[in-house]
Amino acid sequence: MDESLIRRLEAAVVRLEALDLTTANRGSDAAEDSLSRDPSILAYEHLISHHLNNVISAGEMIGGQVLDVSNAIQEAFNVQKDLLVKIKQSQKPDAAGLAEFLKPLNQVFVKVSALTEGRRSQFFNHLKTGADSLNALVWIAYTGKDCGMSMPISHVEESWQMAEFYCNKILIEYRNKDANHVAWAKAVKELYIPGLRDYVKTHYPLGPVWSTTAKTVAPAPKKAPTPGAPAPPPPPPASLLSTEASQPSSSRPKDGMAAVFQEINSGKGVTSGLRKVTDDMKTKNQVDRSFLVTASDQKSVAPKPAFSKAGPPKLELQMGRKWMVENQVGRSNLVIEECDAKQSVYVYKCNESVLHIRGKVNNITIDKCTKLGVVFKDVVAACEIVNCDSVKVQCQGTAPTISVDNTSGCQLYLSKDSLKASITTAKSSEVNVLVPASESEEDWGEHALPQQYVHVYKDGQFVTSAVSHSGG
Repeated sequence: MDESLIRRLEAAVVRLEALDLTTANRGSDAAEDSLSRDPSILAYEHLISHHLNNVISAGEMIGGQVLDVSNAIQEAFNVQKDLLVKIKQSQKPDAAGLAEFLKPLNQVFVKVSALTEGRRSQFFNHLKTGADSLNALVWIAYTGKDCGMSMPISHVEESWQMAEFYCNKILIEYRNKDANHVAWAKAVKELYIPGLRDYVKTHYPLGPVWSTTAKTVAPAPKKAPTPGAPAPPPPPPASLLSTEASQPSSSRPKDGMAAVFQEINSGKGVTSGLRKVTDDMKTKNQVDRSFLVTASDQKSVAPKPAFSKAGPPKLELQMGRKWMVENQVGRSNLVIEECDAKQSVYVYKCNESVLHIRGKVNNITIDKCTKLGVVFKDVVAACEIVNCDSVKVQCQGTAPTISVDNTSGCQLYLSKDSLKASITTAKSSEVNVLVPASESEEDWGEHALPQQYVHVYKDGQFVTSAVSHSGG
């Protein structure tokens, strides 16, 4: 064959290859340009630039841990933006693929939840507001009415209600002290309500819209453990008020986003394990009501395995700072003997058990427990009861603050030294406080805290009063 003809053929092939490459690049650039102009992505960028920047600006005025949690919130929203872009480029994955897809968001949640751990900070309410509010971003995991989650709009609203408990504490504490803290709390609320809620309502009321033609998201292959290598430590905890999660943020197993991912992986509904509370289980219908939390309260309970499906039972002091009491079932002899005022106690998912804390501690948190009795002497900061059902808590010494949040059925027993305690309740029912009716503290007077209120508009403002009921 003529050499000139061969050279002409080679030149033609080179031109064709260059043309194909140029066409491919143009297609890729066009796809990226199309995504950058997508209305839902532009709206999310506006959400970040408007509402989120207000949070960052207010956080910068305060600095320290408040700025840290503000930056963490920003990181979580930026991660979600990346996920929204990927959703438009990916087919809807299976349960395992979805958990892997959402892993970057979960990693941020775990990091934010870790900020609330350890010694209680003076900015604890700021940290809890930030950590609990991030549960609202889990709307992106909604896959349909049978996935065990509320609809996206409802999920955002419900998640903010959990964070609002701590956000309101900031507004009350700094109302007349520091306008920067008030501005930060208001900016965080506006980020979610109306910010994120309205965004989801406009663009994703029925959940994420996955591509029908793009590639499928596949879970990353699991790495085989190195022979002889020590087992990795458990993931940091998620938030206390996550009901997954978040929930949440807290050294506790599978909470917050982690619990959501676990439920997605299992294919079960998140509420499949809940039991119905019958009339005879309610405090007001119980005939025999002893007013002291003792081990005898547990004698009628049928023997049950001393472990929980959520994980192994635990009662240990971690890093010399925090007592962890987890997954205890049917144990009436749990005791924390040697403790001091610098340590905190965290009780998580303990059922039908009794815990005695024989000493002064800094803080006590009782989270997601059922039919649990806790007896403690003195607490320096606060005793917090969250996400519980049918619990009895007795203070034998002093406690400046007791808070009850998202709890059904709670009996508080106060000694004469703790009658000045400030009791805060939110989204809770059947909360009764028992106080000594005599010096011997053998007789108790019971007081039901109101759970219904009447709001009347009068003289230019609303006047709120508790609903009182008379009769049997």
